Order: sequence, then C-alpha cells, then structure tokens
Amino acid sequence: MKLSAFFLLLLSFNVSAITADTDSARLSLERLSNSLRQLNFSTSFVVVKNNQAEPYHWLHGIGENEQELEIFTRLNGPRRDVLRQGDIVSYIEPDQEPYSITSSNVRSPIPSIFRGNISELEESYRFISVGRSRILGRVAQLVRIVSKDKYRFNYWLWLDQKTGLLLKMAVLTRQGQLLEQIQFTHIEVNEQLSDNLEQFQLTELPQVIELAIQRQNKALSWQVDWLPQGFVVVKSNQHRLNSHNQGDDKAVEFMLFSDGLVEVSVYVNPSQEEFRAPEFANDGATMVFNHILQGIEVGVVGDIPLATAKKIAESIAPVRNGNVKGNAQRSIGEQQDD
Repeated sequence: MKLSAFFLLLLSFNVSAITADTDSARLSLERLSNSLRQLNFSTSFVVVKNNQAEPYHWLHGIGENEQELEIFTRLNGPRRDVLRQGDIVSYIEPDQEPYSITSSNVRSPIPSIFRGNISELEESYRFISVGRSRILGRVAQLVRIVSKDKYRFNYWLWLDQKTGLLLKMAVLTRQGQLLEQIQFTHIEVNEQLSDNLEQFQLTELPQVIELAIQRQNKALSWQVDWLPQGFVVVKSNQHRLNSHNQGDDKAVEFMLFSDGLVEVSVYVNPSQEEFRAPEFANDGATMVFNHILQGIEVGVVGDIPLATAKKIAESIAPVRNGNVKGNAQRSIGEQQDD
C-alpha cells in the first residue's frame, strides 16, 4: 500500500508539473501575440534554409487612432515591400503595378497566428515551456509547439523575456532534424512611433483591388477525403491555366486548408498522361508533391512531411455531395489517426 501511495504521489507530481509547463507556455505565447500587436518595434531577421540566408527588415507601430502600421522589406535580390495600414495591405514589387488588398494580416515568414488567438492551435498542438537561454544577448524563454500527431512538424520559439517578442524560431521534424529557422539579428522597442512609420502613416497607399476568385460559385469536381485532424477549408476555387500541351486551356481546381499555423494548398486538374510516378522536392520545411493517377494530376504544397503530402494527394476523390467545403470539413472531423 505504501508503494502504491508513493507512485500515486509521483504521478500526481508529474501531472502537475506538465500542467504548469503548459500553462506557462500558453501565457508566453499570449504575451507574444499581444506584443506583436501593441508594441512599437524595429527588427531585422534572416530566414535560414538549405544553407542559404534571406534577410528581412520589419517595422511595426501604433499610429493615430490606434491603427497598426507595418513595413516588411526583403533586403536581398529584387526589392519587395509589404506595407500595412490597419486593414489595408499593399504590395510593392518589381515589374508589377503596386496594389492593395483588404486584409488584417501581412504574409511574411512570421506565421500570422502568432499575433492572433493562440488557443486555436490547441486542437492540433501542445505547448511546452522548456527553459531559458540567451539569444541576441537577451534572456529568452524557449517554448515548444509540438504536434499531437505524426503528420506535422514541431516549432521551437525563443521569446524575449523583457518584451515578449520573438527572437528565434526553428522548424523541426518529429525526429529533431532542423528544417529551417528564423534568427533575429536586431531588435529595438520604443515608446514612440519611429520616424519612418510617422511618415508612412501619411502616405496614400495604392488603390484597393478586389481579388477575383474565378468560378468561386461553381461546384468543384474533386474533394480531399483525408487531412490531419484540425485542418479546415480556408478557400477553394476553379480557374483556368494556359496549357502548352493541349489545344485549349485546362481547368485547375484549388483548395487551401489550414490548421491555424500551417497552410496546405491542393491543386487538381485533368492530364493527358494516365500515370506519372510521384515527384517531390522540399525548400526548407515546404514540401512540393505531385503525381498523376488515372489521368488526374494532383499537386500538394505546404509545410508538412512528405508522407502527409502523399496521403493527402492519394485521398483525392470525385465530389459525392456537390460541395467540396462541406465534404472536406466532414472528413476532417470524422477521420481517425492511423
């Protein structure tokens, strides 16, 4: 009896410790979200993958009427700026007319969920607070975002103890292999809005355009019958691509899914070939998978393992109930982990 009581006490202690680590990690991630939305900061970082480093500069601040202001700039190669004033995001790229869209998120190497509702990730990931280290000369709290299944990668975040901001992020396989990382090289937080953002908030952005989602209302012919638990449909549409192998254009169906942290794009279109063996390539954590089965070409792109991309591609089936969104969401909810 004494031995059993000892083990019960030990188990209770371990459960309490795990709960405390999870709660601490959640608080750190919530603080990160608040900091990314509320602080005036200037940072530089590099995205490192495939033995290459891509540098960026990032300005964020709160302007008049509590409006968020952001400027993302890629520092190598052709210049590409992404500008945000509140819910207006503008893209400035070479060889293309500047344009704006209505959005509250800037597409960048920093996942947008980090500034949103972190609890949305808890269906698919566990949060673990590990310990502290020094990053960029600052005390950093390491928080791990760990996939609950084998179909996703894990994310390690080093968060500044003083400001709550991100100092480093690594994407790893379940076996611990490093795929890519973001390393901040400079960070500065100020009480006042920077001069650049003061001037930027007076700048008139390019005209907002309506994103033409072609054939949005047309029922798709194909659906995804399997996705990892937690993925939901973000959007789907059908458009036409000019084909050099056919006499006319070919219809391509597109579906975008997300679990909050990761997005997966699926492309389906008819092919003149009956079969093509799977082809794949990865760019850091991003997997590109393509195959042709029974005259149907399927492409899958996303920050997911090869086995996950292959399983998604193999689950493509004709739509049975005429609504790809409804079918996909139902299959996600009903599917069981292998």
